[in-house]
Amino acid sequence: MSPALPDRGTLTAIYRKMALIKFNDERIVRELKAGRLVTPYYSPRGQEAIPAAISMHLQDSDYITTIYRCIHDLLAKGLPARLLWAEIAGRVTGTCKGKGGTMHLTHPETGCMVTTGIVGASMPIACGLALASQVRGDGRVTVANFGDGASNIGAFHESLNLAAVWKLPVVFVCQNNLYAEHTPLRTGTSVERIADRAASYSIPGVQVDGNDPVAMYHAAGEAVERARRGGGPTLLEARTFRFNGHVLGDPGAYIPKEEYQAAQAQDPVPKFRQWLLDQKQAEAAQLDALDAELLREVDEAVAFAMSSAPPEPAELQRDVYATATA
Repeated sequence: MSPALPDRGTLTAIYRKMALIKFNDERIVRELKAGRLVTPYYSPRGQEAIPAAISMHLQDSDYITTIYRCIHDLLAKGLPARLLWAEIAGRVTGTCKGKGGTMHLTHPETGCMVTTGIVGASMPIACGLALASQVRGDGRVTVANFGDGASNIGAFHESLNLAAVWKLPVVFVCQNNLYAEHTPLRTGTSVERIADRAASYSIPGVQVDGNDPVAMYHAAGEAVERARRGGGPTLLEARTFRFNGHVLGDPGAYIPKEEYQAAQAQDPVPKFRQWLLDQKQAEAAQLDALDAELLREVDEAVAFAMSSAPPEPAELQRDVYATATA
């Protein structure tokens, strides 16, 4: 029996998060190409449905850890767009005073605990956060996001083993976009389904269509609830595709054109929008108004960031040591 469809409010909220991610990403790319931003950027276009659906099951106090392809995870969890923009623009009003940039966005107030530039590093950190929650008994769940390439390094296996042994309240989310930097999944990974690796640690492993928000919502709901009630970790493999190269500027020539075209024809954001209309879960005017609201929010975030001051040179010596040095 198929699980019940989420209610209209939940479905609309998922769409809102997906559209928010898409509009912010597109604007970041535009500002970079115009030379108004100078930063490395790892676009999550095509992967919007994964964090949008997962976040519906997370409380404000729950934690996430993520990697350098991160803005979709952070925006879905609740990081304010204006603070995100200020950080990637290198302004003092950013989440890390403009000193972290795209690869170190952090905002504990919304549970966005770590963005790391080290492949796979999100997972052991997530185990630490989950252990702290378990010791405190605060009921928090930690979600660790990572890519398919990270499933081949030691930190993946060590983290899953530790989380399984201690039944930590953590959900491991492999956003499998089929390419680890420039390497196709099939040439660098020994299994067809990354989710199958969960069996080695006696925990559930679930493969789900990461571009299907409803399927993603149900799979994430089971995993988060299991973690919250003390049942231990789950490995979710969300199959997806990235619409840009590994980093902006990478033309992605290693990906066959027909593979790009097929994926982009199934763009999850407009596809889900149309599904909402076809299933009479939303009206066109409602979604048009929502899109317009989000585009205004992006405009305001950009204006806030660009009007903010850069950090003073003295900031170079702050947040380095536990106590200030002369």
